[in-house]
Amino acid sequence: MTTKSTKKMTTKRKTTATKTVKVSSSLNLPKNPFAFEVFDLTSRQRSKAKKIEVLKKYEHVSLKSLLIWNFDESIISVLPEGEVPYVGYDDQNTYSGSLSTKITQEVRKMHEMGNFSLGVSDDQGRTTILREFKHFYRFVRGGQDSLTAIRRETMFINILQGLHPLEAEIICLVKDKQLETKYKITKEVVSEAYPDIVWGGRGGK
Repeated sequence: MTTKSTKKMTTKRKTTATKTVKVSSSLNLPKNPFAFEVFDLTSRQRSKAKKIEVLKKYEHVSLKSLLIWNFDESIISVLPEGEVPYVGYDDQNTYSGSLSTKITQEVRKMHEMGNFSLGVSDDQGRTTILREFKHFYRFVRGGQDSLTAIRRETMFINILQGLHPLEAEIICLVKDKQLETKYKITKEVVSEAYPDIVWGGRGGK
C-alpha cells in the first residue's frame, strides 16, 4: 500500500513539472536573437499584452531603431522606394532580377523547408542588424545628407547582402514603412512596450 501511494505521488510531480516548463519557455528565444525572431514571436502572440511582453523581454536599441524608422512619420527614407537593385555588374550577371526578389525567394525557400538557420553553404549571414543598426542614420533625411545617392545606395545594398535573408527582408520593409504587411506589430503596441520612445521631431528638412 505504501509503495502504490509513493508511485502515484511521483507520477503527479513529474506531470506538474513538465507543464510548468512548457509554459515558461513559450516566449523564450536563443541568446542574442535575430530581429526577425523577435518580430515573428511578437507577431504570433494573440493578445496585445503578450506582444508587449515579448518586445519588453527582448528590448534592444537595434529593435527600437527599426520600429522608430518604420512608425515615426517624421523619419523620411532617402532610399528609392520599392525594389532594391544589385550593386554591381558582376552581381547582375550572376542573378537575373533584383536583390529584393532574391531575398524574397530565399525567405520563401526557408519557409518551405522549415529551416531558418544559416548553414556553411549560405552566402548571407555574415553580419546582423544588431551590428549594423548604427549605420541606419545614413539612410534617412538629416542623417548624412552629404553622401551621394549612389554611395548611400551602395552602402545599403552591401549591408543587405551580408544579412540573413529574413533580416534583409525586414530592412527592405522598414525603409518603405511596410513592416505591418509582414508582422502583426502596431505603433500602439510599440508605444506601450517602449514608453521612452518620443514620436516625431526626427529627421532634417
